[in-house]
Amino acid sequence: MNVHDWALVIFTILAQMSVGSFVALGIVYSYANRKAGPNEADLMCDLALWPIGGILILGMLASLLHLGNPLNAYRAVFNIGSSWLSMEIASGVLFAAFGALFTLMQWRKIGSFAMRNVVAWIAALIGLWLVYSMSQVYMLRTVPTWDVWTTPVTFFTTTLLLGVLAIGTVFAANYTLLQRRNSAHTDVQAGLLRNTLRGVSVAAVLLLGIEFVIIPMHYAVLAAGSPVTVAAVSNLMSESGLLLGLRLALVFIGAGFLAVFGYRYTFRPGHEGSLGVLVYVAFALVLVAEVLGRVLFYASYANIGL
Repeated sequence: MNVHDWALVIFTILAQMSVGSFVALGIVYSYANRKAGPNEADLMCDLALWPIGGILILGMLASLLHLGNPLNAYRAVFNIGSSWLSMEIASGVLFAAFGALFTLMQWRKIGSFAMRNVVAWIAALIGLWLVYSMSQVYMLRTVPTWDVWTTPVTFFTTTLLLGVLAIGTVFAANYTLLQRRNSAHTDVQAGLLRNTLRGVSVAAVLLLGIEFVIIPMHYAVLAAGSPVTVAAVSNLMSESGLLLGLRLALVFIGAGFLAVFGYRYTFRPGHEGSLGVLVYVAFALVLVAEVLGRVLFYASYANIGL
């Protein structure tokens, strides 16, 4: 892989993680608000907006490395009506803009909760459209190894799996900071953290199940396709079979590890530190696995025609 392909790996992974984290954050914030009130919800969730924004910005900066002349990137949006690439860029900018607006409103407590919630959901919907647009960029008839229905499904699965694990990691880190500050809210926050990570564990194992269905199905679809896709799958397996095996092992250990052991710890008050370590390890393993999966995706490139 060349530098351009690595730029796309970084951009797609980070952008999808950012969208998934934002969606997961919205769900957790609504839960925490109903469970413990707005003050506790803010204490739990406000700091999470920093890494979400930072991840998206890093991803967008990485995407510029794919362009021959990054200074001309703005011209791509002029073809928004006819180009999925232009739609992807526009969606990324809008997601960042609405995400930043929500962050400002949330931190400064501008407007009512309902108003901020509307802005947050607009940002989340734009983010999901960004992921869809991103997947459509690769639905090319001239690249049959990408032009299959499993491509968008894989992109959305990565978005949600990395999103829930990333946000769980942020919440665990936030709780550690609260403990160090001797906050009076740590008992309530500990309960919210355990309940949230219980949900993260369930979501992780469900998404793991989807991945373990979609990944072999993706290669089965290609193996049953045209001679070009059959040859591409054969070459990929011979050259990168071990990489695929490592990718499957890491995501299984990461998400499965959290689901089995992490879920148990969520019922044990006082073990929040151990639970946090489990979440950190799970996120790191799954992140590496998803990066490997995206590398394999670009390595499967095989075109037909001009």
